[in-house]
Amino acid sequence: MRLWKSVDKMRCWRKRSLLPVLAFLATSLLFFNVYMDDGYVREAEKRRLGEAVHPPNVQTFRDVSNFSGSINVTFRFLAGVPLPRKKFLTIGLSSVKRKRGNYLPETIRSIFDQSSYEELQEIVVVVHLADFDLLWCQNLVQELSRRFSHHIVAGRLLLIQAPEQFYPTLDGLKRNYDDPEDRVRFRSKQNVDYAFLLSFCSNLSHFYVMLEDDVSCARNFLSSLKKVVASRRGTYWVTLEFSKLGFIGKLYHGRDLPRLAQFLLLFYQEMPCDWLLVHFRGLLAQKDALRFRPSLFQHMGYYSSYRGAENKLKDDDFEEDALDVPDNPPASLSTNMDVFERYDAARAYSSIPDEYFWGKPPGTGDFFLIVFNSSTRISRIRVVTGSEERRADVLSHGALEVGRRAAETRQGRQCASYVTLGEFRVGRIDVADVDHKVGFEVECVRIVVTAGQSEWLIIRTISLWTGGA
Repeated sequence: MRLWKSVDKMRCWRKRSLLPVLAFLATSLLFFNVYMDDGYVREAEKRRLGEAVHPPNVQTFRDVSNFSGSINVTFRFLAGVPLPRKKFLTIGLSSVKRKRGNYLPETIRSIFDQSSYEELQEIVVVVHLADFDLLWCQNLVQELSRRFSHHIVAGRLLLIQAPEQFYPTLDGLKRNYDDPEDRVRFRSKQNVDYAFLLSFCSNLSHFYVMLEDDVSCARNFLSSLKKVVASRRGTYWVTLEFSKLGFIGKLYHGRDLPRLAQFLLLFYQEMPCDWLLVHFRGLLAQKDALRFRPSLFQHMGYYSSYRGAENKLKDDDFEEDALDVPDNPPASLSTNMDVFERYDAARAYSSIPDEYFWGKPPGTGDFFLIVFNSSTRISRIRVVTGSEERRADVLSHGALEVGRRAAETRQGRQCASYVTLGEFRVGRIDVADVDHKVGFEVECVRIVVTAGQSEWLIIRTISLWTGGA
């Protein structure tokens, strides 16, 4: 009898031991299938959201301000789980309970709705629910899991939380700038919220963009953002800005996130987050802001998360359809015109507002030359001269040409032959269907002055679009 009882106990133990293993294997297979092809998600899988418990992600910070030693932050996974493959872009949001309004669901919806299927494969959205009201967090997780179940299962939406006990002190902080005590607490906690979020996201993707929880997105914003990133290849940058408001639309390299997280945590009580971001960029030797138009993100919230005050800020550079952003493939630029101070040729090729080429009065035969790193199929070229402040500094007489068979010469790399696309009219030219008109891949684009002028010349923008048949 004792032997049979021992055998029965052994069987029961094996059954109990086997259940967690089977549950783990089933969960692993589910997410592996979604990872391989997230276009097919069964309804039964969607209903199982939030039922699995995932291992915590631990990061360590040192709170130097009060010498309290290290802070081990164990994040709670409220919904979703990171996928093993790095994406192109992580979109990070931190959200707290507002006294009036809740814009987070609409912000998430805008991110997904304004992205194509192909773009969705390259992004992951991480939301840090940073409020200490656990009931509010629980209710919001249920709502978001219901509304965005497919994206959670597909690994595109993660909801996390850093528990309150891991925060540094938020009471009795320095009242810099004569801010009231509750304002100091609010902005200091916000810095820590974002520090924890940045740390969590540091290995999820190659790039990271910071948003607020009350933002709408331009259509196909990812494709536009990728164009800008490609145009900056080979140049040094810390932050690229795709909105002029606060810390909305600030893009970083994934590799910089751990340093930025520790920087925000170290100075969390000193000043607001957007001010700290400017200092961080400067400390890493990016002197000037690199902001691009059109803006890809717009502030839509009416009530602030601080005291529920009205906040009517809008970005007047925002365009909902941002697909018109030029590609401007990598190239070298030169000119034989007399350049004024530091307004060199490369500035005309930049997509940064207020950067442009400025030269002294050009003569007949002067040129402005763009030579691509490799031959490129060009579909459209637009050149705009002059500026709002200096309307007379336009190209009065000029032609736009494209060339091929580039080779090294004594004057540098140039094309052997050119085809004229058209003449400038009122200081500008815009030519579509270039690839159909010339029938070859372009290696050079040249602006030629056909008659001298007494006015100086500003080339404000040179915009090129690639692609075509």
